[in-house]
Amino acid sequence: MRVVVCLSLFAFGVRAETHSLTLRQALELAARQNPDVTLARLDQQHTEAGVRVAQDPFRPKVILGSGAAYTYGYPNTIEGSAPAIFQVTTQQSLFNKPKSYGLAAARELARGAQYTSQDKIEDVAYQAADLFLTASQVEHQQQILAEQLPSLKKVVDTVGASVAEGADLPIELKRAKVNLASSEEQLSAAQLDADYYEMMLAIVVGYPASDRVKPVDSDLQASVPAAENDAVDTALHNSLQLKEMQSNILAKQMDLRSYKSARMPQIDLVAQYSLFAKYTYEQYFPSNKFQRNNAQIGFAVSLPLLVGAARGGYMTQAYTDLEKLRIQTDEIRNRITSDTRRSYEQYKKAVNIRDLARMKLDLAREDLTVKLAQNAEGRMPLRDLEQARIEESNLWMQLYDSEAQVTRAKLAVLRQMGDLMAAVRSAPEGETQHGDRP
Repeated sequence: MRVVVCLSLFAFGVRAETHSLTLRQALELAARQNPDVTLARLDQQHTEAGVRVAQDPFRPKVILGSGAAYTYGYPNTIEGSAPAIFQVTTQQSLFNKPKSYGLAAARELARGAQYTSQDKIEDVAYQAADLFLTASQVEHQQQILAEQLPSLKKVVDTVGASVAEGADLPIELKRAKVNLASSEEQLSAAQLDADYYEMMLAIVVGYPASDRVKPVDSDLQASVPAAENDAVDTALHNSLQLKEMQSNILAKQMDLRSYKSARMPQIDLVAQYSLFAKYTYEQYFPSNKFQRNNAQIGFAVSLPLLVGAARGGYMTQAYTDLEKLRIQTDEIRNRITSDTRRSYEQYKKAVNIRDLARMKLDLAREDLTVKLAQNAEGRMPLRDLEQARIEESNLWMQLYDSEAQVTRAKLAVLRQMGDLMAAVRSAPEGETQHGDRP
């Protein structure tokens, strides 16, 4: 019971940690700490170890053996060798085409695994960027909604006074209260969303789910190509998926060559040294004919005559796998082209929407300035002035959202081009400039 209580107190005392990160910092951490990236790197190490396995026949192996046995009659060979005090044997393939092609296939698979690991980094970085922007949007929404509440409360008080004086209908007071309650509900929902996305962002960058990552506004000064076709060409040239497929095709071609070369002769280097015991052979050989040290070195040549039916089946399977890989490569190439074009179009649309949001906000700010002056002169009711403030803050929210969409679309284009992490590491980063809020 005491142990349970202590563990409960310890768990209660452990507090979640909040990390404030910029977009670049979040992406860098995700590229290093994300579990999916770690798993991809482990798969890469596993495949690279397969290359060393495939190299084994071409590396010399030395075996030292020793033992003792009772001999009755003429000493027979044991395990292919004459009885000896100890013996050293070695064997190494010098010419073995099937295994040579197998080694080449293993190297291509290792290269493909390296492309997979790099592509996973790009993919995880984009996921982290998307969550970062979403968390930042929710935080701005939460901030603006919180700033709207005093204005909405003023509207409720003003309309309540007008209703009490008989200047407004009671329905206007009810409408003002509904607007206030709606903003309070939106603020509560934004707070819950902010906690969720900060938790998901922490998980993606490699922190435990109990931690939170708070996004710090930053403007990633990365650029995209001026022409859509340039973006498509770069995406096709840099595509890690296409490079992985090319490695897989080369590996399968090496497998096919391995099966075709099954009839070729194989040459191995063999060597052996044995130290004989004199008492084992002295009754069969004169003492002056006995030789204690014995060694052999030479080549073992084997020529397959019948290789069985499996060779033809393996070749057919390799042919079909090659055709499948070529079809998949064409599909990936088409998908990269279409996705890059779509991402580029979405980027252009996001830029236009952001520019329009800025124009609307500039107009609303000028309109608010006029209404402030009219209110100071007594020609503008406080209710209308506060409503103008609310409309202006809503336009600020739209500007934040549109700028986040521009950044998200820009990152999507860079992700398609395979330049996301390179752009993050090379581009200068500064705080986002939205303008000065009054």
